[in-house]
Amino acid sequence: MSVSQRFFGALSNTFHSRSPFSCRISIPFRSFSPTLSRSSFSPLTMPRKQLQGASKEHSWVEKSKVNELSASLSALSLSASGSSSNTGKEAATDRVAEEPVMPLVMPHFGSIGGVMDHVPACSQKSVWKPKAYGTISGTTTVGLSSAPADQMTAPDHGNQTECSGAPAAVSSKLFSEKLLQSFTTDSLTYSRAQVRATFYPKFENEKSDQEVRTRMIEMVSKGLATMEVSLKHSGSLFMYAGHEGGAYAKNSYGNIYTAVGVFVLGRMFREAWGSQASKKQAEFNEFLERNRMCVSMELVTAVLGDHGQRPHEDYVVVTAVTELGNGKPKFYSTPALIAFCRNWRLPTNHVWLFSTRKSVMSFFAAYDALSEEGTATTVCKTLDEVADISIPGSKDHIMVQGEILEGLVARIVSQGSSEHMKQVLRDHPPPPTEGVDLGSSLREICAANRTNEKQQIMALLKSVGTSFCPNYMDWFGTEASDSQSRNADRSVLSKFLQTRPADFSTTKLQEIVRLMREKRYPATFKFYHNFHKADSTTNDSLHFKMVIHVHSDSAFRKYQKEMRINPGLWPLYRGFFVDLNLFKVNDGRSLEFPKKASSESELTGESAKDDLADEDANLMIKLKFLTYKIRTFLIRNGLSVLFKQGETAYKTYYMRQMKIWNTSPAKQRQLSKMLDEWAVHMRRKYGHKQLPSSTYLSEAEPFLEQYAKRSSENQALIGSAGSFVRVEDFMAMTGGGQDEEGDLEPERDMTPSSPSPMVKETVAKDHGLIVFFPGIPGCAKSALCKEIMSSPGRLGDDRPVNSLMGDLIKARYWVKVDQEYRKKPYSIMLADKNAPNEEVWRKIEDMCRSTGASGVPVIPDSEGTESNPFSLDALAVFIFRVLHRANHPGNLDNSSPNAGYVLLMFYNLYEGKDRKEFETELIERFGSIVKMPLLEPKRPPLPESVRSILEEGLSLYKLHCRQHGKLDSTKGQYAKEWTKWEKQLRDTLSANADHLNSIQVPFGVAVEKVIEQLQAIAKADYSPPSTEKRNLGAIVFAAVTLPISEIIDLIHNLGMKDPRVEGFFKDKDLKSSLKNAHLTLAHKRSHGVTALASFAPHLNQNVPVAVSSLLFSDKLAALEADPGVVDGEKIDSKNEWPHVTLWTAQGVEAKEANALPQLLAQGKATRVEINPPTTVTGVLQFF
Repeated sequence: MSVSQRFFGALSNTFHSRSPFSCRISIPFRSFSPTLSRSSFSPLTMPRKQLQGASKEHSWVEKSKVNELSASLSALSLSASGSSSNTGKEAATDRVAEEPVMPLVMPHFGSIGGVMDHVPACSQKSVWKPKAYGTISGTTTVGLSSAPADQMTAPDHGNQTECSGAPAAVSSKLFSEKLLQSFTTDSLTYSRAQVRATFYPKFENEKSDQEVRTRMIEMVSKGLATMEVSLKHSGSLFMYAGHEGGAYAKNSYGNIYTAVGVFVLGRMFREAWGSQASKKQAEFNEFLERNRMCVSMELVTAVLGDHGQRPHEDYVVVTAVTELGNGKPKFYSTPALIAFCRNWRLPTNHVWLFSTRKSVMSFFAAYDALSEEGTATTVCKTLDEVADISIPGSKDHIMVQGEILEGLVARIVSQGSSEHMKQVLRDHPPPPTEGVDLGSSLREICAANRTNEKQQIMALLKSVGTSFCPNYMDWFGTEASDSQSRNADRSVLSKFLQTRPADFSTTKLQEIVRLMREKRYPATFKFYHNFHKADSTTNDSLHFKMVIHVHSDSAFRKYQKEMRINPGLWPLYRGFFVDLNLFKVNDGRSLEFPKKASSESELTGESAKDDLADEDANLMIKLKFLTYKIRTFLIRNGLSVLFKQGETAYKTYYMRQMKIWNTSPAKQRQLSKMLDEWAVHMRRKYGHKQLPSSTYLSEAEPFLEQYAKRSSENQALIGSAGSFVRVEDFMAMTGGGQDEEGDLEPERDMTPSSPSPMVKETVAKDHGLIVFFPGIPGCAKSALCKEIMSSPGRLGDDRPVNSLMGDLIKARYWVKVDQEYRKKPYSIMLADKNAPNEEVWRKIEDMCRSTGASGVPVIPDSEGTESNPFSLDALAVFIFRVLHRANHPGNLDNSSPNAGYVLLMFYNLYEGKDRKEFETELIERFGSIVKMPLLEPKRPPLPESVRSILEEGLSLYKLHCRQHGKLDSTKGQYAKEWTKWEKQLRDTLSANADHLNSIQVPFGVAVEKVIEQLQAIAKADYSPPSTEKRNLGAIVFAAVTLPISEIIDLIHNLGMKDPRVEGFFKDKDLKSSLKNAHLTLAHKRSHGVTALASFAPHLNQNVPVAVSSLLFSDKLAALEADPGVVDGEKIDSKNEWPHVTLWTAQGVEAKEANALPQLLAQGKATRVEINPPTTVTGVLQFF
């Protein structure tokens, strides 16, 4: 029976959901802990996995050197340095996966019977005392009196392993690297890896926001699902797995972030339980340890850096509860999470459920109405009114964090969630709050301990108390550990991958690591000694903590693609911490494995069928508010641009952001005015000395408060300002200025994000053009430039055209381009040189900004791969072309001994971006893109021999780079392999010359297509393709749009019957003046967001409108109208007098037509009845 079954009893079967409840952005999915059994197992021998892309005939294997390890890292580096005080003493790198390894025995699942359950308890009589170590800044040591008196180290409650070696002495050598170096892998070496703490994977929808909305509405309308919405509190991720399991931030542990998290969580217990707090804290720790569980929270505090608004209080909100067991993590559904939290009196989030078409459509309409002005009060009030079920959070966002709301998370959950939630709310009422003296607050403790990070950590942990934090080992190590001993050697990774997996969990975790390394995802694997397993550490049994730190969201996107190809893969989690045990077993010992499971669902405990398909279960949408984005994206994240590149570059930066967000024109104008004033204010006050982003609100909040006081329009723009919280006196000592979430700019000197031009609607005609080529040698850029230069005027423009060939200018090419262009600033410059990376793109952007030119990237058209914008077909053609060149100015031709290597080097410069990402970035940076046809769309597949030789070269290139970096291929230990490969490459391409020639678009055709596109750009007759994921905007009012032609005909017919009408409109020329005709149903300002959102279920539907009379005065004319019935429901306008405005005198606003009934009563207007009323059909729309 699972923990949740024991905990929730009969309710447990209904509470577990595929989807998480979270105020953080997350991916919904299923994962159940496996039920393990033991039986005999016949091991299968599994050969070492070849490098990705290696051919069937050849596999490049890294050469080994005795007692020497590689000093260079691959793109996916393995870092053992997790501390601010690590001065660079790095252990040698491992040989990665390519070094020769023993065959792996791959059990199907389960654990080794009798082996993993009996680690000899090594007798340890020494007393362990906390001592400072690498993650703590400063040099002050921790005295014995500072440690908990009752327990210095935690007892080992985990399973123990029977090992063949003698126990290691408890001394400073216990965590010495000599133990790891002497630990060799052989056929008797196993590993056991178990997830210790984790949060949901980061999920990005492949579909547009509009497509996701449409599918959500469809599923709810058909009764297939319910939509769940939760608040997004603005803080950082904190995970807690018990005092031995550990406290974790997103990518680290044992630092100020986790110390703050432990303190705040402990304080939540004191606030909720009063005098029982110590007892409940100990019980909670024991419960999490016994059941291997992890609780994830949003940690909201003012001491760890500024987000959108400094919170009034420091608190946590539980976002996930996870059963880890010995297998795949199993996340609680929202009802189960709320029941769990109410049982332990932990803070929960505000949640709304939408189970009908009307409510879900009203929700999206309400968000669109509030997206640019929404605050916590207006958003929560509106959602309470339109939702089917509202479950208030135990922490009121308005009271504890403030009015600035980061956003909402909407996701699909099972159709029965509403009933499950109702049952939980009945069975688990909100818990009471005990009144008790909470002692010193977080801010008071941080303010009183500002010497260094270590001092603050110690003060916080002491204040928590020993019932919740019995030892400080994760922060300060042990008496036996020196200042660097927590960090483990990088060779742990290679040893882990060379060992036999002891259970199914280990097999799947090894699979994740291997895949990430082979695909070279931007991530780091960090290893640390596990001090909590000190009593279990021997010469033949080593314990570590592994942290999988993903550096870029692109890794999550690419991994999701792999999961679609291989559904058996475990997810790549955010906040990914693993307990790792490497151990040996006695030779000749009988090993027992559980029997083979019949399916993956049996291995993970997943049911074979669920009520939501995988694609639908992943439906989620993130909805942020402009009032938050102003502060974080436009002000905070723009600081580096403002201070390092000036006001002009800053304006370019924020305008581009607003364009990407599809901000309404009115808000763009208002924000531009405010942000320009902000930029001038800051530069006058600070000059070129940048304001720290971690405390940016110290300047921004007073500025925004004063700006808001000037007008109600400014107040609506800013949302909320005031109630300023000063943090400088109690900020946590984080050491680097970077917050754990990674969204604060570091204070060290760094290359700022490029203030790229916003996506232009067109390219201006009265400026020059800089045409450049993000391509690869062989893409025909020089030949194209010659064609353009040989025919003056071919671009259909009288501007002069110049070209600079990169192969003829050996150094400072882009400086030369800048100099030449400035001589003729309205010319068209052809920059005939490959421009393959963002560093070059930034230089071109700088030139464009300083000269007023427009950058125009010309790229070879290619499908690309999942991680490269160019396909192998394109690469083959490029190399083929280069090898057929002779006397090339750049010496890259058929006489070049390493031409293939050079092409592979250029190809790898684009690695990490798929085609869509590549094109999107260029369009967003430069506002245009020109595609040069390369390959015939209907072509045969690339011959296997060509594909194989290219994949072999890519594999060899990766090995070469890991060993030698940028060293030429003619040098280094792989020189002979490169010579052999270059010859095979030429032979293979020559043998397939007919194929490679046949698949290319004729050069003349390609040139004409490029010139057509350049002509359009030169004439300003070009609009770039949209790159926005969300093509939705803020809405202000709902109305029925009526066809103008029918309205004019109605007035014409009425005039023929009534001379008063004919006389009134005789000089009005309605055909020219009447631009639109609509019947307003509700306006956000006049009637409220809820009233506006109530029309969402009828959006884009036809509405019959009965027109009954015409009213007009000397300044106004309007038709009295009454909307009819749609789908059996009467559509009622919220206006007191529903009407269609036809005409207003100059200087009179259309809204003044509302006064026509009063003017009629005063004898100042005329009424002409239409009897019988005329029906005109229109469409209900939002504006």
